[in-house]
Amino acid sequence: MSADADYVRYHDAEWGRPLHDDRRLFEMLTLEGAQAGLSWSTILRKRAGYRRAFANFDPRRVARFDGRRRAALRRDSRIVRNRLKIDATVSNARAFLAVQREFGSFDRYLWSFVAGRPIVNRPLGGAVAARTPLSDTLSRDLAKRGFRFVGSTIVYAFLQAVGVVNDHARDCFLCPQRSAQRRRRPAPRIAVASGRERLLR
Repeated sequence: MSADADYVRYHDAEWGRPLHDDRRLFEMLTLEGAQAGLSWSTILRKRAGYRRAFANFDPRRVARFDGRRRAALRRDSRIVRNRLKIDATVSNARAFLAVQREFGSFDRYLWSFVAGRPIVNRPLGGAVAARTPLSDTLSRDLAKRGFRFVGSTIVYAFLQAVGVVNDHARDCFLCPQRSAQRRRRPAPRIAVASGRERLLR
């Protein structure tokens, strides 16, 4: 188990807890995309910098970032200075706003994939999937809506982070009791109107 204090605090206080605040959901979607190819500890250390750089993850403000603002971010050591990831955060904010307009909130859109109830897996030890049919389905739908850095593995990490999926292992003090476990079933599709190792997995 990691001795990283930020890592442990994140696991104990945030990871796997159902999240319904749109701004926080945008934050976690952004951070999971930023983590691609890096360690989660690296992202946690830069989290405060991301909040400052991306207007506390207000999607309306981020959606207005122009080329000059994005160029400045590429020189900002507080975040991962990857042009594709920075540009994706801005375009994802615009896609995020479009989902809010269509569904009323991103929260409503996201949780409709599991009928509003978290999936509880109670895995043994570290035997946690990197992707699932649910993450495949959501990944495809997000990509269709213009989101970037939303491959199935990234999306599954996002689902775990925001508690749509609870993957706390059976020997973890945060693992729900069996009576709270939800029986697995295929991920429902919503109606459309128009590998990496981590302590937490």
